[in-house]
Amino acid sequence: MKFGWVLVDGKNWEDRKEIVKMALESSIPVVVCKPEDIEKIKELGNIKVASHSLDADIVLINKNDNIEFLKEAKEKGKETAVYIPIEGKEDEELASEIARFGFVDYIIIEGKDWTIIPLENLIADLFHRDVKIVASVNNIDEAKTAYEILEKGVDGTLLYPKKLEDIKELSKLIDDLNKEKVPLDTATITKVEPIGSGDRVCIDTCSLMKIGEGMLIGSYSRALFLVHSETVENPYVETRPFRVNAGPVHAYILTPGNKTKYLSELKAGDKVLIVDKDGNAREAIVGRVKIERRPLILIEADYKGDKIRTILQNAETIRLVNEKGEPVSVVDLKPGDKVLVKIDENARHFGMAIKETIIEK
Repeated sequence: MKFGWVLVDGKNWEDRKEIVKMALESSIPVVVCKPEDIEKIKELGNIKVASHSLDADIVLINKNDNIEFLKEAKEKGKETAVYIPIEGKEDEELASEIARFGFVDYIIIEGKDWTIIPLENLIADLFHRDVKIVASVNNIDEAKTAYEILEKGVDGTLLYPKKLEDIKELSKLIDDLNKEKVPLDTATITKVEPIGSGDRVCIDTCSLMKIGEGMLIGSYSRALFLVHSETVENPYVETRPFRVNAGPVHAYILTPGNKTKYLSELKAGDKVLIVDKDGNAREAIVGRVKIERRPLILIEADYKGDKIRTILQNAETIRLVNEKGEPVSVVDLKPGDKVLVKIDENARHFGMAIKETIIEK
């Protein structure tokens, strides 16, 4: 996941305070500041601070400072970072050397005379190292370039904002970069059958969904159905565009990072994936999970000779998504209809995809 930090700079505290406030409003995770501002920043809200102080969340030193300071920080359980202006080949080599110390979490690189070549070299050199590369940037265009270098790009950027709107733009850029793309395919319905009552889960999120969006849910980890959000106008109840009526407590749901959870495990504050008919995915925070006993319906489908199933609430307002990207109520589904699914060749162990043979039926 890409991330962005913001430098808190300015002649007086009132100017610096506005930068911090905008960073908080834009969900920026870290601000870099002077040690004397740490306490005041913490009073403004819950945000990590990077600074040359053991009171900071991320203890930051410059390239010529005593590296022993970071060892002391690590012993106190702090994250650590080194800021290195690249003024020549020797600075690039220094960054590579420091990244191998084992107690440095972030290398912050500022290109003085050039930027891309040193970053390319460091990304290639440190690709498999447990250290994150942060590029200091002056604007959003520089940030875009840094995130795209050698296709992998830097892990993060440190923005020197010229205006407050720059912080909002950085936040939007990161959101766009971190969007997942989920491959969807179609399966053909073979059976729709009421099966009695059970405990079903509604997922209420802190985000609004639109037509064509829902969540990937299924009884089998290898085959998840796109269950549509409650965004369709109907004569029975008001729309709930923040909700997906997801299925029974045993079912899997796709979460960020191609992981799954059981619906029964979800709770307020967890993250789930909202997926649209084209496979575009975005994260959402669970606001609450509502479990109630309701009549259920079994949905069975064929995918290239493999029989896949899921169970949903038996109600007009519960919908899957057909091959045209349109929501279709489960009470209107019939054999021969095609619906959108996500197929996974891997098995799952504690929600993570693994190469293992598991039979689900």
